[in-house]
Amino acid sequence: MGSTRLPGKTLIPISGKPLLAHVCDRARRSKSIERVIVATTTHPEDDVIERFAGGYGVDIFRGSSEDVLDRYYRCASHFKLDCIVRLTADDPFKDPSIIDEIVRTFVDARGEWDYVSNLIQASYPEGMEVEVFSFAALECAWNCAELKTEREHVTPFLWMHPERFRLCNVLSPVDLSKFRWTLDTERDLAFTRAVYAELYQGDSFSMEKMLELLYRRPDLAELNSGGIRYESFWKSYSAETQGMVQGG
Repeated sequence: MGSTRLPGKTLIPISGKPLLAHVCDRARRSKSIERVIVATTTHPEDDVIERFAGGYGVDIFRGSSEDVLDRYYRCASHFKLDCIVRLTADDPFKDPSIIDEIVRTFVDARGEWDYVSNLIQASYPEGMEVEVFSFAALECAWNCAELKTEREHVTPFLWMHPERFRLCNVLSPVDLSKFRWTLDTERDLAFTRAVYAELYQGDSFSMEKMLELLYRRPDLAELNSGGIRYESFWKSYSAETQGMVQGG
């Protein structure tokens, strides 16, 4: 609930439901996900998220606000998970079929990969990312990651170290990386509400349905066009690593 650019966005209403409810619904419609867990902070302002989770029938874990990697590791340890699917709660358009594709790529390889996602080489819209990784890889990152950005964003230590982890990136058949389908600003909120008003009928409409709508209605895509993908992460990472180099 402590988002600085869009305060309280986790439970912001969209088509009659809180954002987090839509994300949980989409995760539940995946055929490969066995359990949905909301991992939030111990801050009092996030008590409302715990109440939401209890009323919505999903598990809850509360941990560090700043060290999100630690929160993830302790959550996975608490629930004794061996395979973790990471979905960020500010992405209201996650497609269950894409989730299943990424999970199948990981599971069907039978231990060949430590980490599978569709974000290392961007080809899906921003906001459609899915990450799957083993508990062993998460534990290694938890033990070894030192940069603040590696602790705040959970998985950079994994995908920034291909020499240590076996990584796999799943590409979209068509490059759709120009689209921004995440929820971070008021412009993103206007876009999200406009798309849900057009497509939401109580189910998790697909990426294909969104593309059809946006090709018919390019004005909707313009609502939140522009910007740099993962801009805040790369700014923080660059500043942190540059400071380390300058400091010797």
